[in-house]
Amino acid sequence: MLDLHLNKPGPATVRFNGRMPPAPTYRICVICSGNICRSPMGEVILRSMLLSEGLGDRVVVDSAGTGGWHEGDGADPRTVQTLRDHGYDGTHHRAREFRREWFRDRDLIVVADEGHLQDLRDWARDDHTAAKVRLLREFDPTAVDSGTLEVDDPYFGDAAGFDHCLTVVERACRGIVEHLGAAPPDPSELRELPVPAELAQPSEPADSRR
Repeated sequence: MLDLHLNKPGPATVRFNGRMPPAPTYRICVICSGNICRSPMGEVILRSMLLSEGLGDRVVVDSAGTGGWHEGDGADPRTVQTLRDHGYDGTHHRAREFRREWFRDRDLIVVADEGHLQDLRDWARDDHTAAKVRLLREFDPTAVDSGTLEVDDPYFGDAAGFDHCLTVVERACRGIVEHLGAAPPDPSELRELPVPAELAQPSEPADSRR
């Protein structure tokens, strides 16, 4: 950081105060359908874990939906309650629809299910951009081993479904933090993940709305 000394006669002097300049920021966006259930959970939980690991100033997390049905709304009250029950605060969330120009500013885009994966990769302008889009549960080794890579939509279920969703999202977020490591890399140096065979030809999009 630089200090400017302007209270002396003559030209301003600049002194380095000993602190390192800010490191590059790595940007992650979490996606579901309406941005009121699964992706707010991912955003809140991942941000909390990164802060706990001292990475909050290096990694920025936000979220969005593939549709704008709930633009400007808060998270589903059941999402907020489930987060609260597990020590997280989701009260400040406001739903947004993903904008295609955001691809340029995000380094990793993690999505809840195969439908979102297909949508986002279809919207990407080239293969390099499409490669930024990954299923959230790809970062959970247990989910990869079992071949269960989607986060089920809890919207039409009960409180137990929201609790299960949070558990699944927590495991995946923990995997993202571990993947980034003790110090997150420069955005251009993120280790490339292997593409699971089942992602080579995505299935038909799920008819999900939350």
